[in-house]
Amino acid sequence: MNLLRKILFPFSILYGFITSIRNFLFDKGILKSHTFDLPIIAVGNLSVGGTGKTPQIEYLIRLLSSKYKVATLSRGYKRKSEGFVLADANSNAAVLGDEPFQFYQKFPNIQIAVDANRKNGIEQLLSQPSKPEVILLDDAYQHRKVKAGFYVLLTSYGDIYADDFMLPTGNLRESRSGSKRANIIIVTKCPENLSIEEQNKIRIRLKLNSNQELYFSYIDYDEFIYSESKSIKVDEIKNADKLLLAGIAKPEPFFAYLQSNNDEKLVFPDHHHFSENDLVNIKDKAQNKLIITTEKDYVRLKNSVLKEQLYYLPIKSSFLSDSDNFDKTILNYVGTSTRNR
Repeated sequence: MNLLRKILFPFSILYGFITSIRNFLFDKGILKSHTFDLPIIAVGNLSVGGTGKTPQIEYLIRLLSSKYKVATLSRGYKRKSEGFVLADANSNAAVLGDEPFQFYQKFPNIQIAVDANRKNGIEQLLSQPSKPEVILLDDAYQHRKVKAGFYVLLTSYGDIYADDFMLPTGNLRESRSGSKRANIIIVTKCPENLSIEEQNKIRIRLKLNSNQELYFSYIDYDEFIYSESKSIKVDEIKNADKLLLAGIAKPEPFFAYLQSNNDEKLVFPDHHHFSENDLVNIKDKAQNKLIITTEKDYVRLKNSVLKEQLYYLPIKSSFLSDSDNFDKTILNYVGTSTRNR
């Protein structure tokens, strides 16, 4: 695969040229970006693959939802529905996509919507009887037909965009210069003991503008695993025989946190739709063992034949330091924008 990616380098140059022209046209106003009269925060990345967008959106929901009417708007990747869908009691992962359905289940007091056309999605949200006061756009950094008021750019530790190349040679969706649109850049999935010296080295590599803020976060795992009706302390099951199951972009930290020598691992593609054959094979491999999966996979599997032995491990995004400054920046943007409406 690495050799093939190198062979395809000329296509990376072409792809980079095309995306740069597109960004130039939006920057100059030749292609139109739509703005809206409420605070909109876009969370995304420059690269394909998992950078931790879901836990970061959840962090923002927790921060804002006690003070404002919050809505999230996602594309609804690999959902089986089309157009605008506002989550309700009849929704499921097939209708919304796995991450939006996860938001809906965890945060029932906010509005969760999906629409590949973000402009239409925002207009539909604003036409609701109880319209939101702030909208969080999930994975919308490259969706420039809508101009958000605030941009949060994520990049994974160990896979920094400054060291990457354009698709298909690398993983970048657009040029590294796209990072200049961000108000805040977060290096996600860091080691908890990442030194100040190493943080400063990364800061230099990212070449931030003077008006950009940089933060470092890590994945914080829950002390319990959960089923529909039960919870078990992770310490109690770490050394037990179990089957670990993940269908996410980068599952290695999930496995490392839970795995003991006798555990079996099953890895599926990101956003995988589990077939009946998949479920039968998983159940055969698990026998009577616990099956532990990610929260994102759990929303698709919880009503399957696996449900009696299925548990999930929640995660959240936590900052290594300066979380108060991050919160203050976000709250100041939303508060100022709301007051000016």
